[in-house]
Amino acid sequence: MTSRFTELVVDCRDPERLAAFWCAVLDFKVIDRSEGKVEIGSWVPTAEEVRARQMPPTLQFIQVPEGKTVKNRLHLDVSPIDGSTEDEVTRLLALGATTTDVGQGSDRNWVVMADPEGNEFDVMRTLAP
Repeated sequence: MTSRFTELVVDCRDPERLAAFWCAVLDFKVIDRSEGKVEIGSWVPTAEEVRARQMPPTLQFIQVPEGKTVKNRLHLDVSPIDGSTEDEVTRLLALGATTTDVGQGSDRNWVVMADPEGNEFDVMRTLAP
């Protein structure tokens, strides 16, 4: 018996806003939405494809009444694919991200940022040729 990693769920106050932000960051599209929930991904999953092989997980944004209060215990790492890390940080700031300090120190090769609701994520080294 095996399970698949199919979705990463993010609690948030405004699922539409966060979905739009992460769609712009990752070049994903909205694949499902209902009241208080938006799911985005790079593909539209089917049960058959998921059973056949491990596929990239989708992101689901679920509306909750409370705001974020502490540092995330789980976070996303993103790597720019067609520009420098510095250029990607500039682009993400323009989309509504902020830089943040979670105690990472100054000797690092990544940038810690937060999405518009304060969820931390890291911009890693570039994968550009």
